[in-house]
Amino acid sequence: MSLLTVRGLSKSFGGVRAVDGVDFNLAAGELLALIGPNGAGKSTTFNMVNGQLRADGGSVKLDGHELIGLAPRQIWRLGVGRTFQIAETFGSFTVAENVQMALLSADNRLLSTWRRAADHKRDQALALLEQVGMAAQADRPCSTLAYGDVKRVELAIAVANNPKLLLMDEPTAGMAPRERNELMALTKRLVVERNLAVLFTEHSMDVVFAYADRMIVLARGRLIAEGKPLEIRDHPKVQEVYFGTGKTFEKPASVELA
Repeated sequence: MSLLTVRGLSKSFGGVRAVDGVDFNLAAGELLALIGPNGAGKSTTFNMVNGQLRADGGSVKLDGHELIGLAPRQIWRLGVGRTFQIAETFGSFTVAENVQMALLSADNRLLSTWRRAADHKRDQALALLEQVGMAAQADRPCSTLAYGDVKRVELAIAVANNPKLLLMDEPTAGMAPRERNELMALTKRLVVERNLAVLFTEHSMDVVFAYADRMIVLARGRLIAEGKPLEIRDHPKVQEVYFGTGKTFEKPASVELA
């Protein structure tokens, strides 16, 4: 049964049809990659699902709830977490305080001038940090972390509201190959443990082929293929739009999941 159902999603900018009638489904416990060449409409599609862009037409339903027309914060409260291409944390706050701020927001509470984030649900924050391998660094300022560790903290923040759906916008951008694999192996583990649905965009094809359960491919705003990674790798239309005729994807290296 689908958790996320997208039908006829469309968006134009001036006379340009950026997304043209895109349909897809995403189930709980599934990691779905949204890929395509530059200008394919990936970011536009992604941002309409999240409510950052308003669709011109179509439907986006999460567990039966229509998301079109809702603000990102309303969508977040329905159970949608998100990470960004450039990790966003409070550098002057500790690792734990960053997660505690997310827990505070999930509780629909605001900090007062006399109450610090450090007083709010520290045990719960530490449990989340344990899940992403960052509990030992809980009291370090985020500004002192390596970038790969910041991305782990961002992931803990993204799941602080116990989402049903996690949206990840190029989660491994700017990371070294080992860091990429560690982050995606961690994400895959959270998908299983939390029965999360994950929709992610990604340019690193080694990451996509190693970790996606299924892939959808856009070109010029239209969905041209969907299926399992090996089906997509050998799909003639996908080969054509990425590389032109006569070229193929290299078979991705095998990756051991952490």
